[in-house]
Amino acid sequence: MKNILVPVGSVDSGISNLRYAVELAKLMEAKIYLINIYKEFSKVGGLTKVNQLLIDDSEEILENILSKVDTEGVEVISRPIKGDPFEAIQRVAKMVDIDLIILSPQSLEIQNEVYLGSVTGKIVKQSDIPVLVVPRAYPFARIENILLAVKSGQIEREGVLDPLKEIAELFNAEINLLHVKTPDAPEEAGAINKELQALKSSLTETENATIFQGVLEHFQSHNPDMLCVLRRKRGFFKKLWEKNSVMKKEFHTSKPLLILKGQD
Repeated sequence: MKNILVPVGSVDSGISNLRYAVELAKLMEAKIYLINIYKEFSKVGGLTKVNQLLIDDSEEILENILSKVDTEGVEVISRPIKGDPFEAIQRVAKMVDIDLIILSPQSLEIQNEVYLGSVTGKIVKQSDIPVLVVPRAYPFARIENILLAVKSGQIEREGVLDPLKEIAELFNAEINLLHVKTPDAPEEAGAINKELQALKSSLTETENATIFQGVLEHFQSHNPDMLCVLRRKRGFFKKLWEKNSVMKKEFHTSKPLLILKGQD
């Protein structure tokens, strides 16, 4: 992973996410793209001046964040980007070949009951790019234990697990596989394929109504430094296909959450 994207939802979350991204980028020898998204108004009459003010404000926010973070040793490119937040992120990601997006659980929303806000949730649901959701003000630390939760033991897409492998190799971390068998899973999902077999340090198999429940049941006993799940319509983030947000009462974690592209 050589290109990391850090979209700014607020100054506080931007500072927190950039600090985490900088430390990760140092180890990966990666470049960081820091963006702040603003909505441009139609350029009619006096609105041109309004749009320039929006650009100026956006640049000021980025400068404020950069002034609060020591980025020595890492190349950070900052830009104000106009447009819808999701569309702008997708556009930048394709333009510079982003390998990882680092986000806060809540993007623009501030309600305490929300875990994944609507912008973060939409990115998780619709983006093919791996997403790392980092709790606000979470300090960067060595990752020794990763909990990988899967509903199916069959990984069909080539390269899906590569970001997880890279992070694990970077820290020499153990990957503990949690295989959650649910009533609606097809029979072939019960077998663990060779790629997962080679990746895991340990295997826990459990039967639960949903993968959500399986993770909640076993999270504390594993006490991971990072949780990793695959994005699937009928998998961990099934609720995101019902709406673009996840409430804390449904699921939340105080550890970094790595979300990989899975089968639809």
